[in-house]
Amino acid sequence: MISPGLAIMLNALALYAISGILLAAFAFQFALQELPCPLCLLQRAGFAALAIGPVLNIRHGPRPGHYGLSILAALAGAAFAARQVLLHIMPDDPGYGSAVLGYHYYSWAFICFVIALIALAVMLLCEGQFSREQARPEAGLFAKAAVWLVIAMTALNFVGTVVECGPAACPDNPVDYKLLTPGTGG
Repeated sequence: MISPGLAIMLNALALYAISGILLAAFAFQFALQELPCPLCLLQRAGFAALAIGPVLNIRHGPRPGHYGLSILAALAGAAFAARQVLLHIMPDDPGYGSAVLGYHYYSWAFICFVIALIALAVMLLCEGQFSREQARPEAGLFAKAAVWLVIAMTALNFVGTVVECGPAACPDNPVDYKLLTPGTGG
């Protein structure tokens, strides 16, 4: 049985994991000079949306509806990642971007979204966290820091997207940052 306090701690850990994923994507973007494609950006948005449920659970206490929001985000993110996997499924296709431990970022994103779906389903099965008989525990510094970290990582990725794409739609195969390249920014 999971108490509301333990559920908040697990939700905070989920936010740290999501923040780590967004940080890694952002870091690889700059370290390897690989601009994310539109599907990559949608996957990052999926991870940011995945954080909504844990943030709400930390702020208002665990509720099934909060997990439901994250399930919807994980399904959308998995669909975006699966679409990109299917675009590069042919044997001689080099894929898009670098590979990490043999898998491209979008393959890892799909794996992470599936893991998130499984974790969310397990959390929904733990009904003790939804008990209204127990007082809702106050979120501690660990949980509050997780919320602010995921907000910061989401904001950084949003700014990076705006700088990359400018006011127009992002190109299918980006080669430069529209707002940093003279004559292309809009």
